[in-house]
Amino acid sequence: MTESAAPTAPADAVRGSWVSRAPKFARPYLQLSRYDRPAGFWLLGLPCLIGLVLARVPDGLVAEDGILAALFIVGAVAMRGAGCTYNDILDRDIDAKVARTAQRPLPSGAVSLKKAWAWLLIQCAIGLGVLLALPDFAKLVALGSIPMVALYPLMKRITWWPQVWLGLTFNWGALVAPAAVRGEITLADGLLYAGLVLWTLGYDTIYAIQDREDDALIGVRSTARRFGGQIKPAVTIIYLACIGLCAAAGYVANDWMGALLTAPFALHLLMQAIRLDPANGGRALMLFRANREAGLLLLVGWAFIAAPF
Repeated sequence: MTESAAPTAPADAVRGSWVSRAPKFARPYLQLSRYDRPAGFWLLGLPCLIGLVLARVPDGLVAEDGILAALFIVGAVAMRGAGCTYNDILDRDIDAKVARTAQRPLPSGAVSLKKAWAWLLIQCAIGLGVLLALPDFAKLVALGSIPMVALYPLMKRITWWPQVWLGLTFNWGALVAPAAVRGEITLADGLLYAGLVLWTLGYDTIYAIQDREDDALIGVRSTARRFGGQIKPAVTIIYLACIGLCAAAGYVANDWMGALLTAPFALHLLMQAIRLDPANGGRALMLFRANREAGLLLLVGWAFIAAPF
């Protein structure tokens, strides 16, 4: 395929996505950033917003939090796009060997490596702008995520647990938010971060079910392969631990009310575990995407006690 040709939509892209209707020249770049797979934007942005809301429990949100929320959203979009572009640059040879990823812009030839690097730098520049707008302590905390982002694409080559590394990276915003709101990170914030890391470990294990056969052929490691025939009980245990830590974070922040308001989030995760079928890749993708709603349930629950009225 020539660079000017429009790539076929990757197998896990959202059908009917606006990306398929974007100008032809822009589609490969939008696909590099996964705009046709928006779940990742939600899953990177929601920990920031959840951390922001928890930091305001029980004193209440203030008007300035709207500006912070907007910065977190823009930052999540820019940095998720940058992270996916960087991942595709490093993984272009692996992606060419996997059915689900073979039509991504780099292995398909829709974008040159040089232009992919340029697109990465543009997105990083937007992320830098967001970083510079944050309070000083939040800037320092946010910078702590850079080594994790840089090393993440290598984890699948050296460990069976790349999903843990993704969790540490993807949920860093849950620590940046309280650093921006009150200039410190408390026990409740740490418990939330640990719980969300397990959340990512669970949902990304579900996501990795789609690639187990291809990953085994090319030697890529994942928790979906590591758990073998025990994926369903493993995800259940991971989600239960996630629920416990998030409830503990709510309790530390606002006693039993904070803990109880994690219940809708908890029920959603348990329903995922019940419905999970390791032999059904289509269902695994559907359950993975449903974690947007799971995160929104946790956000709305705590927003109920952080609302300024």
